[in-house]
Amino acid sequence: MVDALKGLVNYFSFPSWSFTIVTVAFLAALFWRRLWTRAGGLAMLVSVTVYFAVSMLDENFRLVVAKPDNVPIVMMVYFVGFFVWLSMYKAYRNDELTAGGEPTFEKTEAGDKIFTWPDLVFSELICMVILTVLLTVWSILLQAPLEEPANTAVAPNPSKAPWYFLGLQEMLVYFDPWMAGVVLPSLIIVGLCAIPYIDTNPKGNGYFTFKERRTEIVLFLYGFVVLWCYLIVIGTFMRGPNWNFFGLYEFWDINKIEPLVNVDLSEYIFVKWIPIGLPSFWLVRELPGILLLLAYFVALPVLLARTRFFRRYYDGMGAARYYVGMSLFLTMMLLPIKMYLRWAFNLKYLVHIQEFFLNV
Repeated sequence: MVDALKGLVNYFSFPSWSFTIVTVAFLAALFWRRLWTRAGGLAMLVSVTVYFAVSMLDENFRLVVAKPDNVPIVMMVYFVGFFVWLSMYKAYRNDELTAGGEPTFEKTEAGDKIFTWPDLVFSELICMVILTVLLTVWSILLQAPLEEPANTAVAPNPSKAPWYFLGLQEMLVYFDPWMAGVVLPSLIIVGLCAIPYIDTNPKGNGYFTFKERRTEIVLFLYGFVVLWCYLIVIGTFMRGPNWNFFGLYEFWDINKIEPLVNVDLSEYIFVKWIPIGLPSFWLVRELPGILLLLAYFVALPVLLARTRFFRRYYDGMGAARYYVGMSLFLTMMLLPIKMYLRWAFNLKYLVHIQEFFLNV
């Protein structure tokens, strides 16, 4: 029974399943947010903690999760979950208050002010002392993850980036290095900086709310929790030797070999669907992929602007801000699209112009 459950968890841990489950659970949690923003949140915390404690009895799970490098990632998962719950709890409470014609609790707490000295400074001092004690105990209980001096003849297997870059390293499975390591991170930074200029809606400033900012909150949480944090968790706990994927309770066998087939869109069209062979001229060969990307980034925003849902954003934001925001949104959604294409069809590149090292 236990081995069967472990095998089931290992099966559904694979990205094609786990990413779908996380996405569906994320949307369901936002739809039924009333269930977990109250006492249900405590029940979920207890359930996850019990599951984690029982899973620690498995040797393979414990070897990966209890590794000193990975302990902070476990804490990150708990912290992200807690602060998402806290923000949604306050948002749901404010939505109830505003629906009843009452002021938000941020306004009712506006008069509860304290002096910087000595109240705030004293609290910060206590926090500093507690944090120092925790770091001291941490350094005693967990060995520092130091390895031997760098050796060009010996490379770690798996060779992983720091945890905050593991999401980018995981994206290398689906994108070219210049896309995963340069373009997408730059667009993330630029997009976050551009949000205040693209979205000028004053609702939600200074107080938590969900009903007044549904679309914006869903997009941000999906990009941060489902995409970014998911990729970090996958890269930390489920990518083993040779960057093979391993289930949560699976032994990291260094001899495991899973050939990864790379197929481009041009190969599907000119080799499998129209068996005439790949054209030698790059423009003819990659023209279907180029047209597909143009339709995705140029035609799709125009078509969406004509729908009733996106029309109000177009009218409220104006053409310039709407198209910039839609370009950033479609770029973000390109990641899950490429992930599913990779899992379902082994599709590596939509456009593969090797003559100019331009691959998308």
